Amino acid sequence: MILQDPTASAPTTVSASSTPGASVFDLEQTMNVDPFIAAPHCSLPTWRKYLILATVSWMALVATYSTTSLLPATPEIGAEFDTTVSILNITNAGFLLSMGFSSFITGPLVEVFGRRKAYNTALVIFLGCSIATALAPNLGVFVSMRTLSAFEGTLFMVVGQTILADIFEPTRRGRAVGCFLAATVSGPAIGPIIGGVIVTYTSWRGIYWVQVGMIAAGLIASVLFVSDIRKTTRHLSDTDGEKSRSLSFDEIRSLFNPMKILHPLVYPNVILADIACGLLSTLQYGLLSSIREIINPRFHLTTPLISGLFYIAPGAGFLLGSIVGGQFSDYTVRKYMLKRKGVRLPQDRLNSGVLAMILLVPGAALTFGWTLQKEVGGMAVPVITSFVAGAGLMGSFNGLNTYTAEVLPYKRSEVISGKYVIQYIFGAASTAGIVPLITTIGVGWAFTILAFLVLMAGLVVLLIAKRGLEMQIWVENYLGKQEDR
Repeated sequence: MILQDPTASAPTTVSASSTPGASVFDLEQTMNVDPFIAAPHCSLPTWRKYLILATVSWMALVATYSTTSLLPATPEIGAEFDTTVSILNITNAGFLLSMGFSSFITGPLVEVFGRRKAYNTALVIFLGCSIATALAPNLGVFVSMRTLSAFEGTLFMVVGQTILADIFEPTRRGRAVGCFLAATVSGPAIGPIIGGVIVTYTSWRGIYWVQVGMIAAGLIASVLFVSDIRKTTRHLSDTDGEKSRSLSFDEIRSLFNPMKILHPLVYPNVILADIACGLLSTLQYGLLSSIREIINPRFHLTTPLISGLFYIAPGAGFLLGSIVGGQFSDYTVRKYMLKRKGVRLPQDRLNSGVLAMILLVPGAALTFGWTLQKEVGGMAVPVITSFVAGAGLMGSFNGLNTYTAEVLPYKRSEVISGKYVIQYIFGAASTAGIVPLITTIGVGWAFTILAFLVLMAGLVVLLIAKRGLEMQIWVENYLGKQEDR
């Protein structure tokens, strides 16, 4: 087989784009390029790596917590601001869209100021916007401050995931990303639980004061532990530290060109992976956004506290799936490396989530929806099936998230940013549309649609796992021919 490297004594990464600017893919040349840089990233002591992991994971949790913490409180917020739950759900969707499209602004700012300065500045702005939201006197201030806070949220996930991809070697990267992903998916799950408790005993504004404390803790940890990861190779274009020179106006303006983030989408394997993440997000946010609307009337729940506790089931599934998914993702990488005598393909880890997307998650979603529709099985069935669906979703997300951080090493931040744009577009559509959809066609058929979308994601991921490198090679060769003309 052409990918075998019998003499390889260390993991070798094959990527069609390991060398930026290469006009024609050269397998022999590429096999000698490993986008993981051994120094100085590996020189960080283990304890420092895990403190960085804990810090960036914490802020990812806070950012995603803020997307759902108000869900149990929407009737109370609507009553105070004299608006409807449907309008507030639309503002929640707008919050997710802001998180997605913020990459077009925050990404260039990271390039200009460096990761550490941009990260800590975003923390300060996030803190200020959260305080302003807690004090909002009317709906206009509430929506505007919440939307502004969303612009910082994606930066924590993009920069955090990029840092982890730099400081952890490939065979341990999946586990680190699994812990990070556990935080990103635990946030949307624990948000409604904490929000339900707070709004039951005090004002919804308390939700934001808790968020203020969480952000402040993250800011302190970031200042103390997150250092600059400086660029050490011409193969990586991520801005990893402070600029060695001042940028001209034209250079800064070029950084804000949206094509910088959109360009990696010319690779079919990249855009298909992003779409798969988006399809998975439809079930994730569809489930979280509809729980109070479908669980309360089915089981006659009357307080946000009781309905908020139902989020424990999918939240526990999210957490378990993220951790186990990371372990299984790394195991899958090692298994395929043994088959190829040390050669590693980024797409190998995608095989770890295919069965979950094709069988486990759609089956759980169908059971969840139709047992609620037919009012059979009691509360145990939706609790168990939402747990299983959550675990399968996050196990699947792990491989996809790590893949997007590896597939184009020298455009790592751009690929991750583009993923969040697409992922949050799908998530926003699901958040805004799930309750009207359930009202129109019923919870059974609504979750049948969501199950079908997850199945489609599984088929897309299977295609990338089998043909992803070929897609990437084809684009590299095509772009090379265009440059030669």
